[in-house]
Amino acid sequence: MDKLKVVGPLNLKGSVTISKAKNAYLPLLAATILSDEKIVFGEVPKLRDIGTMNKLLEHLGCKVNPEGSGFSYQLSELATDEAPYELVKTMRASICVLGPMLGRFKKAKVSLPGGCAIGTRPIDLHLKNLEKMGATIVIEGGYVHASTDGLKGAHLVLDFPSVGATENLMMAASLAEGETIIDNAALEPEITDLGNFLISMGAEISGLDSKTIKVKGVKKLSGSHYTAIGDRIEAATYIIGALMTKSPLSIMGFDPGHLDSVLEKLVSMGANIERLENGVRVGVGELKAVDIETAPYPGFPTDVQAQMIALCTQAEGTSIITEQIFENRFMHVPELQRLGADITIKGNSAVVKGLAPLKGAPVMCTDLRASAALVLAAFCSEGETLIQRIYHLERGYEKIEEKFKNLGARIERVAE
Repeated sequence: MDKLKVVGPLNLKGSVTISKAKNAYLPLLAATILSDEKIVFGEVPKLRDIGTMNKLLEHLGCKVNPEGSGFSYQLSELATDEAPYELVKTMRASICVLGPMLGRFKKAKVSLPGGCAIGTRPIDLHLKNLEKMGATIVIEGGYVHASTDGLKGAHLVLDFPSVGATENLMMAASLAEGETIIDNAALEPEITDLGNFLISMGAEISGLDSKTIKVKGVKKLSGSHYTAIGDRIEAATYIIGALMTKSPLSIMGFDPGHLDSVLEKLVSMGANIERLENGVRVGVGELKAVDIETAPYPGFPTDVQAQMIALCTQAEGTSIITEQIFENRFMHVPELQRLGADITIKGNSAVVKGLAPLKGAPVMCTDLRASAALVLAAFCSEGETLIQRIYHLERGYEKIEEKFKNLGARIERVAE
């Protein structure tokens, strides 16, 4: 299994273009189940999770073919209604096939999902609201067995603005009889992107970018050509990398408005960030400590918490980062401590004393975003850092070593 070797400390310079969003494309790929016509996606990132979702769709009977910068998809007939454990175990987003399977084929057998071990992330919000739409659901043998005589519109109120539940219910509702109202819906840009894609297929959806989404079911959805939004989490990672290494960088290919909460916190720390039409330009500046609490969008994203802790190791003063979304998302802290970071965990908060000198050491990736934090910390560490279990990185960062190398980083992939 490959490792990443980083030699620091280092500075970066130049410009990087962000890939399209993994967290947008995974539900978009699941939505191809809703139509029997050809769907083409452009600029699909080459990521482990995308490959897994493609395999899952092929298993269900979908024809998946490379086309241009992306892939084409067409599911004329269902080969099986089972999303097996072997394909689902590594990827949380696989549960997103449940809604479209019920909507179009009225049946599904989906293995309970896997993914990063950062918390429980229960799927009860998905299941109980699909039941309100007329689905019969039984969990048995590690699988969700779901069936329906036909989904019907309903008024659904989410206990928590879950991204995955909102996506699943939007897709199921697009082919349901009548109108579905989803209250306390998630507000993430990826939700709007999915809604826009479904609309391009002929769905009737209103209320995108609001807490109340209304979906009027239609008889059939058509094919479409579509390209997802830029990856705001990848963009935040590169912005933080620029600030940690005191490097002037241009980060392009995303909507800065999708990162308002992150950019505002960074500017409050003293960061020099210029917003552009399709990205940002980061300047060099001295940073001071900050206090942050993660929250559902438009709050500070939990997916940037690990990178932010790494940044606070390079800021003057003591920062407090509080994790309010997932209960097990500080697994990167012991690895950062191995590099010399001064971090103390108190309950669901990390207390970071900045400017402790970092020194290269062997470290291990524990989840996707934690992996990115280790790469950034290695850039600021004296000497060689070997980062193991980088398959976590490959789930969500396209060509990360190549992109950073093009910016001047001393980073390379090495065999075990």
